[in-house]
Amino acid sequence: MILLSACGNNETASSSENDVDAARNFIRAALDGQYTEAQHLIVADSMNLQYLDAFATNYRERMNREDKRGYRESSINIHDIQSVNDSVTIVHYSNSYKQIPESLRVVRRNNNWLVDLKYSFTPADSTHK
Repeated sequence: MILLSACGNNETASSSENDVDAARNFIRAALDGQYTEAQHLIVADSMNLQYLDAFATNYRERMNREDKRGYRESSINIHDIQSVNDSVTIVHYSNSYKQIPESLRVVRRNNNWLVDLKYSFTPADSTHK
């Protein structure tokens, strides 16, 4: 999964009014290589931070200029939104550059919607709660 980069400012995190907005803000930050911004948009646990750090390292050290530009210039295509319950949503999306279907889990924590990257990297046969 070519994901994202992350780390951001609290202004973007607080501007996520709902689950889809949080997913969109995170995806945009990742596509733009804004790792600091993206970090403020995820559940801040050790696994999510490790995933995000790996994405940031890949972006900085391995991704070529053309791909970086392609991601920055791409648009986000939301294909489906699954409301699991009042505090968990799965957003299925792709970007216009690579057009690879991906999914993000967004969870509500303390009235804030945050991305849980662990969902995207857990084997398909496991339970997502």
